[in-house]
Amino acid sequence: MVIVESYSVAVLMCFVTMLCWGSWANTQKLASKQWKFQLFYWDYSIGVLLLSLLAALTLGSVGEAGRSFVKDISQASIYCILLAMLGGVIFNFANILLVGAIDIAGMSVAFPIGIGIALVEGVIVNYIYKPVGSPLVLFIGVAVIALAIILDAIAYKRLEGKKIANLTKGIVLSILCGITMGLFYLLVAASMSKEFAVLDEGKLGPYSAVFFFSVGLFISNFLFNTIVMLKPFSGEPVKPGDYFTKGNTKLHLVGILGGAIWCLGMSFNIIAAGKAGFAISYGLGQGATMIAAFWGVFIWKEFKTAPAGTNKLLTLMFILYLAGLSLIIWAMPAVENA
Repeated sequence: MVIVESYSVAVLMCFVTMLCWGSWANTQKLASKQWKFQLFYWDYSIGVLLLSLLAALTLGSVGEAGRSFVKDISQASIYCILLAMLGGVIFNFANILLVGAIDIAGMSVAFPIGIGIALVEGVIVNYIYKPVGSPLVLFIGVAVIALAIILDAIAYKRLEGKKIANLTKGIVLSILCGITMGLFYLLVAASMSKEFAVLDEGKLGPYSAVFFFSVGLFISNFLFNTIVMLKPFSGEPVKPGDYFTKGNTKLHLVGILGGAIWCLGMSFNIIAAGKAGFAISYGLGQGATMIAAFWGVFIWKEFKTAPAGTNKLLTLMFILYLAGLSLIIWAMPAVENA
């Protein structure tokens, strides 16, 4: 399988993750004009599964390092497989809360609050699992990003024309998403060998772990998404049959593309973790919050009705995010940066 030997390449892959994780939700925004987010989400889950399988059968099946995909899954312990799948289940629960928050409050709010909280929690638990890098620099970077999250929440409260009920619901969903999403990555990491070049017996390689993660996500979707269809966060219930009667090829492809984009980011992030460590890799990837906020502010114009002074808060938020991400990169020991 293909692995990363250079820290610089690992950081670059984490930036690709950042772009993917921060941009996939644009496909939901594109589809939401004609398509309920619950219906979009079925195609999203299919896209995640298909991309994970494609990566496993290509990059995960060539090269001399580790084991090929087929050999890896044939020797994996049931415990490790279930750990990776549980990571997918937990992520799916959190991500449905996220897309619900996006539907109510917009990308520039749901991402900074939800994913920002997940970043802080995820970096802490993943660093405890595999300590790599300077904890002082790493956690200062996380604290700076947490401050950026607070500024985004303040900016959102200044928006005009938002009902108090929707404001509260959007923020609550984002917070619940963040608390839950901060845990999924640790489960996937625990299912894998900590060294990718020579894999431990019974443990999963990175490509197999992402595949089983995707299987867990896809299967759990039949429970979580069905519940949200029948008992939506807002609006009227969605009939399951609408997926077949109200959709068209373009809408389905948009949803699959969204899932594929997200899973490409996940695959790159997990592969990069072999060199950068799980905490740093996850922390950099979750800089997606800044990318999503950029889309929400500058492309979707979600703050166009905000009062004077809001743009200053948003500018400071972006500056703090960049500073926090820079500190996370810097947290890697000098010997590793060579």
